[in-house]
Amino acid sequence: MKHVLIVEDSKAIRSMIRVALEEAGGFIVAEAGNGFEALKALPAQPLDLIITDINMPDINGLELIGYVKSNPAYSTIPLIIVSTEKSEEDKKRGLSLGASGYVVKPFKKEDLMSAVGKALGGK
Repeated sequence: MKHVLIVEDSKAIRSMIRVALEEAGGFIVAEAGNGFEALKALPAQPLDLIITDINMPDINGLELIGYVKSNPAYSTIPLIIVSTEKSEEDKKRGLSLGASGYVVKPFKKEDLMSAVGKALGGK
């Protein structure tokens, strides 16, 4: 079982991502409504993947990625960005900070799961 943290301020989007992962099977899913909640959740359990939005209150997704990638305890956790920001510049910025994948909202379940598989090494 892979432990996944979904960081998204929209409850509806969090639910869509959770359902996609649960339908695929093999995932234990935790949720955070913003970057601050995500920081509190990081030490709670070992994580295999973080899926995060960019635009959130308090700590945004890019700040969260920067924190995760700069912290030796978490730096190896792959991250996927799921965002409405769809310009090439936004994608490059997220990937340059260390994200493994970038999925644009609204997304197809297949696109999300493809990014998850790639981030987890081809699962």
